[in-house]
Amino acid sequence: MTEIRPSRRGRKWTRGTLRRIFTGAGGRPSVLSRAVIYVLLTGVSFTFLYPIFCFLSASGKDAYDLVDPLVRWLPTSFNFGNFVKAYNALGGYRTALVTLVNMGIIAVAQTAVSAMIAYGFAKHDFPFKKILFALMLATFFIPSQVSFLPEYVMFTSYRLDNSILPVLLPSLLGQGLKQSIFILIYYQFFRMSPPSLDEAAAIDGASQPGIFLKINLRTATPATVVVFIFSLVWNWNETSAADTYFGKDLVTLPLALERFRDSFLRMYPSVDTDSIEARLNEGIEMAAAVLSILPLLLIYVLVERRLIESIDKSGITGE
Repeated sequence: MTEIRPSRRGRKWTRGTLRRIFTGAGGRPSVLSRAVIYVLLTGVSFTFLYPIFCFLSASGKDAYDLVDPLVRWLPTSFNFGNFVKAYNALGGYRTALVTLVNMGIIAVAQTAVSAMIAYGFAKHDFPFKKILFALMLATFFIPSQVSFLPEYVMFTSYRLDNSILPVLLPSLLGQGLKQSIFILIYYQFFRMSPPSLDEAAAIDGASQPGIFLKINLRTATPATVVVFIFSLVWNWNETSAADTYFGKDLVTLPLALERFRDSFLRMYPSVDTDSIEARLNEGIEMAAAVLSILPLLLIYVLVERRLIESIDKSGITGE
């Protein structure tokens, strides 16, 4: 019987296949490395998305679905009553409007002031510049609990509580929530921008404010988008300052979510009855959580493409 052996061409093809699988070829990543990356990305995505799937699923379940072990992800019938009760207990559209307006004002203030401070550090030389820049960065590492009591005594002594001024004034002075990060983002962008643009504008007779507004700030649009969105989200989720200073008339959505159980019990006293449908359950609480983040989700959907492009382009500067 004649023995059939694989040809040399077949053995070369096999070696090339193994090479592409383990080491890659032609400047392309190997199949194995891509598989590892996909597995890691899938695992990380699942870690972040699983809690969201859980409360989205629970928000549409009625009291019977919540105790039914056979109902895992999809409710037998989507219960919109959970959202109606949660909407009323959260304060309706007024709470969302108050949150959007006040947090939007603070985010705009932080974005504008951070750009001006970063421009001064990046484009101008002045005495003690490095020391002041180091002190500015050091404020990020100081715990907020250290400065909370002095700030509270100062703002209450000037009767600035029951308003957004205790949060807005530090933002206008460059000391807002995580504002040192925003200044650093702008600083890196302005520092890497080509100085020839400033020189050409100065030769044409542009003033320093004009160079900042018409040249540098326009080219820093990617950084502006990133800073504004991050500032809005971080201030939106901040509840300690809102609970301390804003008072009863300025209740934000995250703050209303913290007080949701008490508000719900006051609005629906029938939860103390024996009716399982009337009780406060996990479905209503999850519906309140969905409503509290819904404005941020809508904003993200509207600016998602611009935000990703801005993050991608924010480091691409130079001549």
